Amino acid sequence: MLNFDWASGISSETAKMIFFILFALIGVLVLLIPNEYAYEGVDKKDRHWYNNLKLWSIGVLALLSLIYFLF
Repeated sequence: MLNFDWASGISSETAKMIFFILFALIGVLVLLIPNEYAYEGVDKKDRHWYNNLKLWSIGVLALLSLIYFLF
């Protein structure tokens, strides 16, 4: 079993900040992905903004951040 007794001294505000820093780091890494990978499988003439997987992943990260911030 995992023992998380060491984390009992962390305040909820500190835990929120750790998660927000992790989400920001993931967001930066997503933005570093080349556009050719983000539009993989879509022809160049058929590319639209909603086919960009980087935008969708940033949106999901923003939604998760909002949910973690509220709760």
